[in-house]
Amino acid sequence: MSDVHADTEQLVREIAVMDLEELRDNWRRRYGVPPTLRSKPIMRWMLAWRVQAETYGGIDVETRKALARTGAPQPEGRQLGIGAVLKRNWKGREIEVMVEADGFRWEDELYPSLSAAATAIAGSRWNGPRFFGLRDAA
Repeated sequence: MSDVHADTEQLVREIAVMDLEELRDNWRRRYGVPPTLRSKPIMRWMLAWRVQAETYGGIDVETRKALARTGAPQPEGRQLGIGAVLKRNWKGREIEVMVEADGFRWEDELYPSLSAAATAIAGSRWNGPRFFGLRDAA
């Protein structure tokens, strides 16, 4: 194994135990302004991926083309079809959210994702598909 590969593997091991500020400082030194994330696991994955991509190469051309063909991911729940209504009883209130072409409508407000609508309804962060029973709780 070359020194560069060994150094990269050592850095990835170090990233795995860094706290959020260490991750941000490392990102800042290497790439400039860090992403505005509060999730240590996601920040670790992103930083480790970038470090490894520098050493081993990133996504190959064929994979990039395949990803481009799939298009942007659609928010979960949109596959129910425009006009579908999701209902849930929440704290004694009957909640109805309508699927629209540009998002999810609840009480005359349009949300870009089902999770954004569920979070507004609940007043705390929620996974929208789980909130409306489209996914198992596990």
